[in-house]
Amino acid sequence: MGYVLRVRLASFFTGAATASALGLYILHNDYKLAHESISQQVKSLHRSLDRRISTLETLKHDETSQHAEATE
Repeated sequence: MGYVLRVRLASFFTGAATASALGLYILHNDYKLAHESISQQVKSLHRSLDRRISTLETLKHDETSQHAEATE
């Protein structure tokens, strides 16, 4: 009976180790996917913000030049 118990325990721990490794692999891939998705969202927001800032700077530059021409 000792041999059968050892084989069962070895099989159990082998299965547990395999399941843990597979779970960690799946979590790692999920983490990478989520990280890439968030990075894409941040890049998109950054580009949008850069465009808005450029537009505001252009408007301010145009407004300043018009004000300077009006005072001359």
